[in-house]
Amino acid sequence: MFLDILKQAWEALRHHTVRSVLTTLGIIWGIVAVTILIAYGDGFRFAIVRAFEAFGRSAVICWPGQTSEQAGGQRAGRPIRFQIEDVKAIEEQCTLVKAVSPELFRRTEARRGDRTHSIGVRGVYPVYSEMRNEVPSEGRFFSSEDMLQHRRVVVLGEEIKTRLFGSSSAVGQTIAINGVRFLVIGTMEKKIQFSNYFTSDDNCGFIPFTTAGDIWNAKYLSVIVFMPVAPSMEPAAMEQVRAAVAKRQGFQPGDKMAMRMFGREQFRPVIDGITIGIEFLLTFIGILTLSIGSVGVMNIMLVSVSERTREIGIRRAMGATRRQILTQFLWEALVLTVGGGIIGMALSFAVAGAIDSLPFLGPMYEDASGKGDIHLRISAATLLLSSGILIVIGLLSGLFPAVRAARLDPVEALRYE
Repeated sequence: MFLDILKQAWEALRHHTVRSVLTTLGIIWGIVAVTILIAYGDGFRFAIVRAFEAFGRSAVICWPGQTSEQAGGQRAGRPIRFQIEDVKAIEEQCTLVKAVSPELFRRTEARRGDRTHSIGVRGVYPVYSEMRNEVPSEGRFFSSEDMLQHRRVVVLGEEIKTRLFGSSSAVGQTIAINGVRFLVIGTMEKKIQFSNYFTSDDNCGFIPFTTAGDIWNAKYLSVIVFMPVAPSMEPAAMEQVRAAVAKRQGFQPGDKMAMRMFGREQFRPVIDGITIGIEFLLTFIGILTLSIGSVGVMNIMLVSVSERTREIGIRRAMGATRRQILTQFLWEALVLTVGGGIIGMALSFAVAGAIDSLPFLGPMYEDASGKGDIHLRISAATLLLSSGILIVIGLLSGLFPAVRAARLDPVEALRYE
């Protein structure tokens, strides 16, 4: 029964080839628009999230402030200064903290031969690499042994490496930082990131915290960086860290001005709001474009009902039910839309492959690697969403003509000229 209905639908469309092809073109264009726009939205979201996560997958930066409440007999307005003991207190008392590192930041000068460049130096623990997504593209990050041995080793950001070494490899070479010789053990690729502090990571050198203490006064830390056990636990971990430091430094645990924190997860709703909003808008525009094609399908089906009125009357007189007539015309509309959709999806892959990527964040960060581009990748989810939209559009555009055909009075249909 099903195959008979499908065959009849195909034969009806084949007898009006030109009209069917022109109508199908509207569907093809619509599905290409939907698929490419959804793929663009996915690429846009991926590029934004990637730049957002370059700061660190789950890093929280703690800044020293000044008290806004009285505590322990001390007046409000007392400046707070982090010390290494605060880091140890966090390690010992905060069960929701996976890793923590002190950070000693200094601006200084790096020299190699006759080349000099002003840089930022970050003295940190080895775990800082994981927390802040500082993964060398060449060489390695320094280890716990390097820190214990106070080794003078450095990992260079992309800008410093390029300024001092050009296109040559820097790993295994030596540079002078603040007049002290350091061995370069790793270099990084250019980092496309939306946020940083002190200065960009590309313009930084990363050295062991103990080595930084040998060169500069390390009594007071610049900031403390920690990572919660899970992103969802970030707010609770922040409260634990503030309580641990407050206990040691003698301020109220609820005094947020004494210790300010910048957590990546705090800004995720903003990023999600922007990217999801753009994706929704692009998908909506694509659906509108496909809907224009569906109007063509509805028109051709209404014309088909008018032209085949006598045929409908004859079929009803021979015992065909309204449901069979309804199904017949619905399948004709679906054959048009699904056929055009299959061609449209194949064309979408061709278009996406031809375009491949579109410039986005790369020019802003002077990066030619393509990491910041919008890459058009048609995923399985995109195909499923496009197919679902296509089927709904096909059913809706064929429903009114099919209902009209099914409701025709057999006697009046046989009299139709």
